[in-house]
Amino acid sequence: MRVKAALVTEAGGPFRTELIDIDEPVAGEVKVKMAFAGMCYSDETLRKGGIGLDPALLTMLTGRDTVFPIVAGHEGAGVVESVGEGVTAFAPGDHVAVSFVPGCGRCDYCLSGRPYLCDLMATIVAGPQIADGTWRHHWAGADLNRMCQVGAFSEYVVVAEASLVKIDPWLDLRAAALISCGIATGYGSAVVRGGVRHGDVVAVIGCGGVGSGALLGAIESGARAVIAIDTNESKVERARKLGATHGATSALDAAFNVLPELTWGKNCDVVIVTVNTLTSALVEEARSITAKGGVVVLTSLGAKDLNTIELNTQLFAMMNQELRGTVFGSFSPKLQIPRLLRLHHEGRFPVDELVTAEYTIDEVERGYQDLRDGRNVRGVVRF
Repeated sequence: MRVKAALVTEAGGPFRTELIDIDEPVAGEVKVKMAFAGMCYSDETLRKGGIGLDPALLTMLTGRDTVFPIVAGHEGAGVVESVGEGVTAFAPGDHVAVSFVPGCGRCDYCLSGRPYLCDLMATIVAGPQIADGTWRHHWAGADLNRMCQVGAFSEYVVVAEASLVKIDPWLDLRAAALISCGIATGYGSAVVRGGVRHGDVVAVIGCGGVGSGALLGAIESGARAVIAIDTNESKVERARKLGATHGATSALDAAFNVLPELTWGKNCDVVIVTVNTLTSALVEEARSITAKGGVVVLTSLGAKDLNTIELNTQLFAMMNQELRGTVFGSFSPKLQIPRLLRLHHEGRFPVDELVTAEYTIDEVERGYQDLRDGRNVRGVVRF
């Protein structure tokens, strides 16, 4: 079938809405009519050329030395249109959220309760369909990669059943799209990977969509104080409305103007880094406002060629601090997404307040320009 989709055709180029061809699902696959797709900054990183693989590996996987052309988008929700042979977990009419972390249910990581580290993650940057190693999406004579094996900026998607999470039909599909990646990742960064406890002091550096999820997670965990740090003061103000107790425009601002009175020099128990683009210097800045025995959670993606970070190793060691990475907040998507959606349904998880604007599939580039200009906390594509 022919559908509209937002593509990136070259590094640094715009998001282009084009007509693409999508084949029917084969065994182990599901076709989904998309309802909403969230506009995560990771797709902007992709557009700029910051996500990819070694050209030789790409050539082996895809027959070309670049991830482009690619269908962008990796968070979203919709309704199952049809299923391939052997699919029993989903049926036409089911409501689903997509998951950028596929879960096979068979590898060591899935079986040991860590499906967010599933071995299928090795396939998400580029390459053919998970199910059978062939291609289902095509444009201008070329096979199309799909961001995180999803390609959510498309009227329809064909994905492996491992990339879907079934949700109850009365739950809000727009909220499901938002929670399916960024919000859940931020939430888990605080609650699971950061281990925020009742009475902790928490700082969140970067108050966009992922950072907002981290703020909500810290609040839900009973933090005594939550400091929202962002160079964009409007995002700090929005974070305060979500429940952050303090705001600052930088770690240095927090160090001099918030933490002395708040903690009497102890600093933060947990610092969560959720900026759009990680820089080398920011890791040390985060560590510098972390307490003895405290934790820095690195949720942000750096560019693929960022191989060094600034870190005062002497203080890091002597203060018994920890630096932790995380993917999807270190929690199972198939558990986390429905749980957070239930909280939203009960009025306890205000993700709707994060939506700054909605866009059509023809307006994806405009939406990301708004994000670049600092006007969006979270944009949403409504199909």
